[in-house]
Amino acid sequence: MNKIAMLLLLLSVLSASTKLSAMDKPAYTIFNSEGKEVDYDQMVRSLSKNQVILFGELHNNPIAHWLQLELTMKLYEGKKQDLVLAAEMFEADDQLIINEYLKGIMTDKTFNDEAKLWPNYATDYKPLMDFAKNNGLAFICANIPRRYANLVYKSGIATLDSLDSEAKKYIAPLPMPYDTSLACYKEIVANAGGHGGENLPKSQAIKDATMAWFIYKALAATKQVLHFNGSYHSDHEEGIAWYLKQYLPTVTIGSISTKEQADIEKLADENKGMADFIIVVPENMTKTY
Repeated sequence: MNKIAMLLLLLSVLSASTKLSAMDKPAYTIFNSEGKEVDYDQMVRSLSKNQVILFGELHNNPIAHWLQLELTMKLYEGKKQDLVLAAEMFEADDQLIINEYLKGIMTDKTFNDEAKLWPNYATDYKPLMDFAKNNGLAFICANIPRRYANLVYKSGIATLDSLDSEAKKYIAPLPMPYDTSLACYKEIVANAGGHGGENLPKSQAIKDATMAWFIYKALAATKQVLHFNGSYHSDHEEGIAWYLKQYLPTVTIGSISTKEQADIEKLADENKGMADFIIVVPENMTKTY
């Protein structure tokens, strides 16, 4: 009878375990560039060896934003003040405002009023900014001021030459190298159906170049930069990564791309090779906006 009771108990445990497994709903899966599933710690260990980490996000994806904060905290454990944060979401001419906020010179309200913040700042980027503030980390406003990117789109890259020297401090050095064969820019042209001509991809390229330039400048004073950007700015080691290598050919870069799939148990073929690590999130995941 004891053997029968033990057998029944074992079957009950196995049945409960199977039900729990069937009910499990993972929020994300991480793959390497070849499509092999890896765990979070493996990703962190690999990325931490690089001078620059480009975290490509989907701007409205809560899982990507949460993992950005988790990665920041984990890297900080080893790097401390040798870690610098940087982001597409903040324009270079707001650097003074950011610096004053980090030093506690202004209140949250004043900061919100003065800085050019994205609509989802409070939910998605404020945790990163406040982590930098609370731990004495630099936070680099890496993007070109929007007005100058718009100027390129409307009137061409040459119009930037007419800006005064003060304005050019917020832009990558001119003339800007530009490779028309890069898939990221060819895709922009194809998707636009010719609308915008060469000005359209170049308005994207000046953003990539400027972000790369400010990352490069930050490397002169630190050992590691963690940069947050839309995945399309760094997928396939193009965009920001390509420009970084123009400024510093020896730079080591680790990359993440965030993608949505209906099935997150296997990396879709079209997402292989996007980055060193691809975070796959269910396509019906709730959005932050």
